[in-house]
Amino acid sequence: MSNAIALACNLLLMYVVYALCRVVFVVENWNVYKDTLFQNSWDDLIKGSLTFDTSAILYTNSLYALMMLLPFTFVTMARWRKVAKWIFIVTNTICIAANTTDCVYFQYTGRRTTASVMQEFGNEDNLGSIFMTEFVNHWYLVLFVIAMAVALYFLYAHPRGQIILTHRKRYIAYWLVTLCCLVIYVPLCVWGMRGGMTTAVRPITISNANQYVNQPQEAAVILNTPFSIIRTWGKKPFAVPQYMDEAELERVYSPVHYPAAGMKANRKNVVVLIVESFGREYIGAYNEGLEEGNYKGYTPFTDSLYRHCLSFDYTFANGRKSIDGMPSILSSIPMFVEPFFLTPASLNEVSGIAGELGKIGYESAFFHGAENGSMGFQAFARATGFKKYHGRNEYDEDERFDGEKDFDGTWAIWDEPFMQYFALQMSEMQEPFVTALFTASSHHPFNVPEEYKDIFLEEGENPIHKCIRYTDMALRKFFETAKKQPWYENTLFVLTSDHTNWIDHPEYGTALGLYGAPILFFDPSGELKAERRHCIAQQIDIMPTILGMVGYDQPYVAFGSDLTKTPDHRTWAVQYNNGIYQYEEDGYALMFDGENTKALYNYKKDRMLTEDLKEREAARTEHMEKRLKAVIQSYMERMNGDELTYGDK
Repeated sequence: MSNAIALACNLLLMYVVYALCRVVFVVENWNVYKDTLFQNSWDDLIKGSLTFDTSAILYTNSLYALMMLLPFTFVTMARWRKVAKWIFIVTNTICIAANTTDCVYFQYTGRRTTASVMQEFGNEDNLGSIFMTEFVNHWYLVLFVIAMAVALYFLYAHPRGQIILTHRKRYIAYWLVTLCCLVIYVPLCVWGMRGGMTTAVRPITISNANQYVNQPQEAAVILNTPFSIIRTWGKKPFAVPQYMDEAELERVYSPVHYPAAGMKANRKNVVVLIVESFGREYIGAYNEGLEEGNYKGYTPFTDSLYRHCLSFDYTFANGRKSIDGMPSILSSIPMFVEPFFLTPASLNEVSGIAGELGKIGYESAFFHGAENGSMGFQAFARATGFKKYHGRNEYDEDERFDGEKDFDGTWAIWDEPFMQYFALQMSEMQEPFVTALFTASSHHPFNVPEEYKDIFLEEGENPIHKCIRYTDMALRKFFETAKKQPWYENTLFVLTSDHTNWIDHPEYGTALGLYGAPILFFDPSGELKAERRHCIAQQIDIMPTILGMVGYDQPYVAFGSDLTKTPDHRTWAVQYNNGIYQYEEDGYALMFDGENTKALYNYKKDRMLTEDLKEREAARTEHMEKRLKAVIQSYMERMNGDELTYGDK
């Protein structure tokens, strides 16, 4: 067997391995895909998978291929071939491990890992314990990686023994044959990496996976993790499309908000509660129709609070990670393409609730019970105008609490004591104030304090449920303490989550369901009417709505809407999901890949998003696409032009 044939056999072996990784991925995430994945064409699924696997296999094995195809006799030496074999095995074992890791990580992000993960967790020092926990919980995946590595070792195709060329003619013949193999391989390799060879074909990216599936979350099945990391490495995320000229853009959509004539500030305090992984699925009050009306959820206190809040039927997060939630909620910046924290635009001057209210005399503080600096929250809080930061360090210094005894051992101070600290610290602030709390306990590895392990036993097979029960209890105790504070009656509370988490019901595994997050506005004074509006609310609406409720009288930039001034039928939401922009308005959801509309669904009547109406509802499709294009273009222009505060444009 020649080097070229051995190379071909070993690359074909990797197609089998990648296919097995894909099967494991689907099985591990079966609750997401069981109802929709196999409604896709098998031809499309196979073709798409082969396209992205080819690109990844050729990229990651380029050094190995070069070592096998160099037109020199030393490549036939036993030592050279042994080194080449181990490069093949080690490189591809890393790829297998990356694919297998995403079997678990996908459950939290809803998409394949990209290069930004290096920045996202670059400053965290607790990842070792988390990985060890996952190794134990998913030991069968570790065995799978080991088994695949062993299989690569034993199934590796070895070329024939060393060639000794004593005659010049034989050497020339060998050299010409090997050179021809290399010359043939190079364009084929470029073709495979690009996903095509014609000038009309651009190198494939993550978003191309959507052409093979019906739902954006299914793109993760077509993709593989090595490809996703390679194709996003060093990429500038924000490219400005030219959908329309500036005059038309201004008519269709503008993120600049102007105060109504005669608006006066009412000096209410503002408290924003961002509850980790507190998905809408877990809250009984949002799910009256689940399980034939018998579903109670895991949040008895939040259910009781819901009745006294301004709420909305269709509420969405704008991202799937904690670092997506914070800019969306506090600065009205959705996640498009990559998390805002991890892009050059994060160095822009940024508007935010705290910064805007600081202009009219509000004191401000941000609270997060993790180590100071964790996840980049402290830096972002400061950039958006929060004057003080209270983290694990500040908590440890407060003699009223037990300091490090309240550390959960992985991420942060347990929610119950940290929320009590939060309530008491606000009593030491001068009114009016604006604060935000980002909780941590309803987070992987899904533990609760020792004293509650025998109390919250209703989680079933989903380990996050006991954490949701614990955090809901911590919220109840927080409000009990807050009621006793002098600032309580003059405070507007907002409750939301950073993102969703593990799902149990197929409705929450759809392209929209994966973004279902609660959004509640509560005013204990009763000045804000407690009602349920039959419309949309999204995280990026929180900032402009708060500023409207407190009577903020200055212009500012926010990509969302002030819900106090927006009629129900004009409310909307947007997300970016595996290369697809999702836009919801007036009961419909549009799927757009940046160039063309992929689908239109009536999500009120079709909760599983199975019937594409883009042809039947052509006028609505055109209207929604134009509106979404305006949002995208305005977003990209302002990101690249450092125009995220009023006065830049």
